[in-house]
Amino acid sequence: MPNRARGFTLLEVLVALAVLAIALAAVMRVTIQSIETSISLRNHLEAQWVAENRMTEHQLRRDWPSTDTTSGTTEFNGRRWFWREQVSATPIAGFRRIRIDVRAHRNREVLGRIIGFLRQPG
Repeated sequence: MPNRARGFTLLEVLVALAVLAIALAAVMRVTIQSIETSISLRNHLEAQWVAENRMTEHQLRRDWPSTDTTSGTTEFNGRRWFWREQVSATPIAGFRRIRIDVRAHRNREVLGRIIGFLRQPG
């Protein structure tokens, strides 16, 4: 028997590279999805904090806002957030219901929402 060098054929190398490319593509897709999920969770969490901060400001100032809808912006964590507050009467005298929606961009999806009640001061 002649002494032949043993090694991989070109076809075996190409198949191995194809399998490796498919595996790396799957890993990249999972990594990108994880990053997108983390960004989305961060946005929702920060928007919720903005909504809670607005509610806390009303409570600390002992506000008694009129039944109306107002909107504005606030800076939080280096970003501008858009909020909208809807104040409505309740069946219980001396209480108002307030709903605060927060968005990262005007007229986009609501990322944070809080509904609470304010008691009439006095």
